[in-house]
Amino acid sequence: MRVAILAHSTNPRGGVVHALELGDALVRLGHAAIVHAPDAKGGGFFRSTLCGAALVPAFPVEANVATLVETRVAEYLSYFEDPANRRFDVFHAQDGISGNALATLKERGLVRCFARTVHHIDDFRDERVAALQARSIVAADQLFVVSRTWREILGKRFGRSATIVGNGVDGARFCPAPDGREEALRARLGLGQGPIFLSIGGIEERKNTLRILEAFREVRRVQPAAQLLIAGGASLLDHSAYQRQFAATLAGMALPTGAVIVTGPLPHADMPALYRLASALVFPSIREGFGLTVIEAMACGVPVVASRIAPFTEYLGDDDVVWCDPFSVATIVDAMLIVSTQAPRSRLARRGPLVAARHDWGATAAAHLPIYVKLGEPVDA
Repeated sequence: MRVAILAHSTNPRGGVVHALELGDALVRLGHAAIVHAPDAKGGGFFRSTLCGAALVPAFPVEANVATLVETRVAEYLSYFEDPANRRFDVFHAQDGISGNALATLKERGLVRCFARTVHHIDDFRDERVAALQARSIVAADQLFVVSRTWREILGKRFGRSATIVGNGVDGARFCPAPDGREEALRARLGLGQGPIFLSIGGIEERKNTLRILEAFREVRRVQPAAQLLIAGGASLLDHSAYQRQFAATLAGMALPTGAVIVTGPLPHADMPALYRLASALVFPSIREGFGLTVIEAMACGVPVVASRIAPFTEYLGDDDVVWCDPFSVATIVDAMLIVSTQAPRSRLARRGPLVAARHDWGATAAAHLPIYVKLGEPVDA
């Protein structure tokens, strides 16, 4: 099958990672997959791909989120108005931006049908953006989700059924064995001997970064050499207000220089080594579609602190991670202290790769195929 997978950007976010891994896995299964994305920075995707990559001409947008979304939708429409760019059996959106573009193309009769993966649903304050998000779900002919949690939410909120496809992890890249990049990366980031508490996803309310910082301050009273490393954060959404609050809180703590390190997005090649440098991944998210970072860390043998909420509770058990209440700083503190002590750390380091091995991109791709076949069937079939 010829499959067009559409992502919202070329940034290393979970949905884009999923799109690229899905595309590569489909190629390994013998299909022709091309991942599309608006390329406003002109640098292409954050990693090379086995599948095809189509970079949609786009321009930087400095306005609000609604204008950004509408601009990206318009750029997708302009691209797919060319019949040469629509030679696919299946069109598959990974987000609200590309889902709205496909919904409009469907209304115009330029595509017959499309699927959309709902990784999670954001709570947008802007009514225009919220309406566009809903439209991308309602207009889709088939829906995919990565967890039972979001299948249930779609059923309750939209009356729609969805196919669970899950997520995967590349066990060849994300593994406990060092790849030789660790010490150079340690020096470049200014990391000591730790413990090193790693947070992935940048400074965002959904990632609970402020509570992580507050918990870290308490942990340092017990572990004075501890460092908090906050990596990632490439996003189309505006998190500036939350980031200003974080910066003010950090300044008020008067922690030593180097105690908290904020890297921003890092090269794709550095990520496995980054995990291996960490004493633990601290991931007390308030809301997630799946939490792909958790599985990547566990595959590298890194213990994880995770929120005791769905979807984490769907695929993780009490022996797999150290749980916390994401709304309680005290429980995050306790979990960070537990996970950095020798016995729990050793046990979780052994357990992690076994749990991660359950999650395979080939199985994720295969779960899409029955729906792809339906979408690709002629109308009178």
